[in-house]
Amino acid sequence: MIDDALPVRYSQTTITELMIPAYANFGGKIHGGILLSLMDKAAYACASKHSGTYCVTVTVDNVEFLQPVDVGELVSLHASVNYVGRSSMVVGIRVEALNVKTHAVKHTNSSFFTMVAKDDDNKPTLVPKLILENREDVKRFIEAMRMKEIKRGMREQLDDARSHIEVEHAQEILRHERCILTINSTND
Repeated sequence: MIDDALPVRYSQTTITELMIPAYANFGGKIHGGILLSLMDKAAYACASKHSGTYCVTVTVDNVEFLQPVDVGELVSLHASVNYVGRSSMVVGIRVEALNVKTHAVKHTNSSFFTMVAKDDDNKPTLVPKLILENREDVKRFIEAMRMKEIKRGMREQLDDARSHIEVEHAQEILRHERCILTINSTND
């Protein structure tokens, strides 16, 4: 190890948990909120191992549930620090569900958590650099850099879109949408 730097493998974390009936919705599938909570725990464990400090979740990106998770399956959350800034880390999480009877494994979702390291005064603190030891580490680091740029651009576009909503033209804008406009746009 290099001073003030740690390899990706150092903080990689896997958490596995049995999906019990209390986690299920009325359809018998595991609640998305349960999975998000487990993902947040895995992101925290991974980020705090890398930083050596308490960490908080700042953003969660790309949460898309690809396949449902059933009661009785073992869910494994594989977490890895993909990118580090000064105090922030992007933790990639891959969620897989194992059917213990058939041994079938399904990828249920992947997501990216941005975590920030905090010091004892609850202020952002410097995290160790990331040592990239293989092509996959390099690919994930560059991918996270690009995702940050895209997010920044999207945030600016969303802010611009919110500040330029033209309610006066609502009738025209909403013409093909599944809504019913009952206000008179000239009075409100």
